[in-house]
Amino acid sequence: MNSLSWNVGHLAWQEQRYFLGFGMDVQPYPDIAAEFTTGGPASTPTLARVLKAWRAITSAADPWLDGLTTADLLANAVDKSKPIPYTYGNLLQRVVYHYWYHAGENMAIRQQLGHTALPQFVGNIDDKAPFTGR
Repeated sequence: MNSLSWNVGHLAWQEQRYFLGFGMDVQPYPDIAAEFTTGGPASTPTLARVLKAWRAITSAADPWLDGLTTADLLANAVDKSKPIPYTYGNLLQRVVYHYWYHAGENMAIRQQLGHTALPQFVGNIDDKAPFTGR
């Protein structure tokens, strides 16, 4: 199981990759990209460090996300000037589902720590509510 702080760094990695990297062609935190990629090494970074990066990345992504249109969401994402087989809408869905996944993992950690009255985790909606651009 990942640590809570690793999960925050991992979500920052994904937002930086998808929204800042593919969307804006920038990567302000190369350390986040190196340390928290899928399949990367397990670690327990300080929560303060990864929260700082997560806040900066999500704040930088917000204006770009706010400006997206339906046509933008249906367009193929671009990586290093080349289109990739995912649309920006699909990437946005992946981020939402990824947050739900790690929220569930974090709740499991909290259960193991004895926390009670935790909220319900949202299950797999990939097949039930795919992004269609409508």
